[in-house]
Amino acid sequence: MMASLQDSLTRFKQQQAKCQSTLKNISRAAPSSNGKAAQQPPQKRPHIATASSSMVKPDAPVKFSNDTERLQHINTIRKSSHGRRMKLVIDLLFETRDALTPEEIYNGCYVNIHDNKNEIHDSLRNNPKVFFDGKRFSYKSKHDLKGKDDLLRLIRRNVEGLPVVDVKDSYTSVMDDLMALKAENLVWLGTSIDSEEDIVYPNDPKIVVRTDNDIKQTYFATDLPRDFIDVEKELLKMGMKPVTKTAERRATAQLSSVSLSKSEPKKKKHSRKLNVRKITNAHMPELFQYFDQ
Repeated sequence: MMASLQDSLTRFKQQQAKCQSTLKNISRAAPSSNGKAAQQPPQKRPHIATASSSMVKPDAPVKFSNDTERLQHINTIRKSSHGRRMKLVIDLLFETRDALTPEEIYNGCYVNIHDNKNEIHDSLRNNPKVFFDGKRFSYKSKHDLKGKDDLLRLIRRNVEGLPVVDVKDSYTSVMDDLMALKAENLVWLGTSIDSEEDIVYPNDPKIVVRTDNDIKQTYFATDLPRDFIDVEKELLKMGMKPVTKTAERRATAQLSSVSLSKSEPKKKKHSRKLNVRKITNAHMPELFQYFDQ
């Protein structure tokens, strides 16, 4: 296919050069024929010669057809590296999410894989991101997810965290569904400090998460500040914005207490004096009957 296209392009260029050479010869012969034309009676000139001499100038550039740009683009892809052609095919499979034949792939990105012994054909069959059923090629993601429900079930199976990059190419709207699950408080979305990759966790209090012993030892050996303002300072150093705002709340509470003390004077407390009486057991004479005997 590519050889026939290249031959067509070569023949087209040869025809263009031949036409230009013919037009130049016609333009050169036109002045010498003007003298004879004045003596002889006017004759009807051929339509082709008249049109050519009036439209084409000797030094006019050759005007290529509209298909030339496409043919040049095809030739550029054909001469490109193996990796670039592979990327063009995989990008096409990722965007369409359809099973495509070699002919459909060629029409989509101009990469020729019609021959089974083609190097691109062999590389696609062995690529982990491509599925080949014997006739058609399609994109293959790490997890076969069809929608939001499948995504939630996968996250709940990975209680210790699921990297977002593993599901990012599952289907076209997967990131929108992930943000929707986060808005519904069904999942937690965090970032690992080491890898700087987003990790999603299921938000289910019934799930028991296994914790390594070294993490436990680090937790119990860490001396936390007693004042929560110091905790907020440490969070700010790590680039995290605390939501507690302890300093602001304390300042607001202090201002409100000062304003109340100025507006409402303290009332004097009146102590209540108790009427103390001497209490005896004279009303119970039976208690002393044994002593009177």
